Formats: sequence, structure tokens, C-alpha cells
Amino acid sequence: MVLIKEYRVVLPCSVEEYQVGQLYSVAEASKNETGGGEGIEVLKNEPYEKEGEKGQYTHKIYHLKSKVPAFVKMIAPEGSLNEYMKDDFFIKIETWHKPDLGTLENVHKLDAATWSSVEVVPINIADGEQVAPADYKAEEDPALFKSVKTSRGPLGPNWKKELVSNTDCPRMCAYKLVTVKFKWWGLQSKVESFIHKQEKRIFTNFHRQLFCWIDKWVELTMEDIRRMEAETQKELEEMRRKGSVRGTKASDE
Repeated sequence: MVLIKEYRVVLPCSVEEYQVGQLYSVAEASKNETGGGEGIEVLKNEPYEKEGEKGQYTHKIYHLKSKVPAFVKMIAPEGSLNEYMKDDFFIKIETWHKPDLGTLENVHKLDAATWSSVEVVPINIADGEQVAPADYKAEEDPALFKSVKTSRGPLGPNWKKELVSNTDCPRMCAYKLVTVKFKWWGLQSKVESFIHKQEKRIFTNFHRQLFCWIDKWVELTMEDIRRMEAETQKELEEMRRKGSVRGTKASDE
């Protein structure tokens, strides 16, 4: 048994802009989550081409001790969870980026039975009620932010409806299909629900940051981004080995 949800994040930018903005924001957000032995260790980050498809291959290890909920720490000795559970625990995230307002159904082409079990969860980056108080930062609030370089924002309560008729502003949706499996009797539902709650939290905070950082990345090229990624990889390793634990902490709710 698995728990599958599709998160839909609408943004006032183009798919092409998002490609740059996503990579920039991943690099910056990674720094905010790294330090004191925890965070992201980048093993590989290199271009690939397979069967005519081009992309970027990344292999990362996430060191997340303080980000694991207490009820999991109690039953899983440090370092043992992956080895013990093997195929009974996995998280899979599949994403399509489309130039629309989140209106496409079954964009991932699931079979009818599977799609009928999927919960669709819209994420509104301008809705402060979707943000945990501990995560809120005024400088990362799309409802307050106004882009100097693009004149986009601030995003009001009806910004999505207004975007329908505003042909001058690009739009896109990230359709993020998250599949979670945690096969452990007595804990399955609790852990799967917890992971989905954290994924929604991550997607919400990340895309709020991405939009509010648009003036920092909108004029960058892919060459700029790749150079920045290489520098960030070295910086992350240094930060992970030193300094104090930073970033998001687990909630046991």
C-alpha cells in the first residue's frame, strides 16, 4: 500500500524561466539547510543525454538527523533505517512543468485505477495560511514582494484569476506527483502522512522563495547556473563538516 498525492504549484513565470530559477533556488536553499554534520552532500552533478533526452544527473546524500521525527528515531537506531527497511521504504517524486494554470488532469499518465486513488493538492504560494509560523519570513512572502526587474507581484488573494486575463505575464504549473511507501506495521499511515505533510511544506516554502528571489536569478544564463552549482557543491561540503545545524526541523504532529 502506498500513499500518492499530486501537488500543483502555479507560478507567474515561464517554464524556461523556471528552469533557471529552480536551479538557483535549490542551490541557495541547500545552503540554508546545511551545517553541523547535517545537510546535503553532492556526489555527482553532471549533464547527461540518454535516448535523445538531455538533462542534469544529480546524486545526493541527505544527512537529516534533526529532521527525522522523534517517533521514527525511537524505533530506528542511527544510520539503520535504509538498511533495515530496504524496498519497504521509499519516496518518489515525479514532476512535469507545463505552461498552464494547473488545469490538466492526470498529466503523469497513470492508469485509471491508480489515478482514482490520487489526492490532488493545490499549493497557493501567496496564501500565508499555508505557511507554518516557524517558516514565515516577510522577505519571502509573495503577497508582499514586488519584483523590480519584472514588475511581477505582489500577489493578491485573486492573483491566479487575474493571471487568466493578463496575457502579458507568463504562467506555469509544477505538477509534482509524490509516492510514499513505508511498510511497517503500526506506523505506516502515520509515517506516510508525516512525509506528505513535510513534502507540502517543502514545496510551499521553496516556491515562495523562488518567486521572491526572481530578481536574483531572472537574468542568469544556464552557464551562470552551472558555474554557481560547482561553487555551491564545494561550499556545501565545507558547511556540512563545520558550523551548527541549520534549517528546517522535524515536526512530530
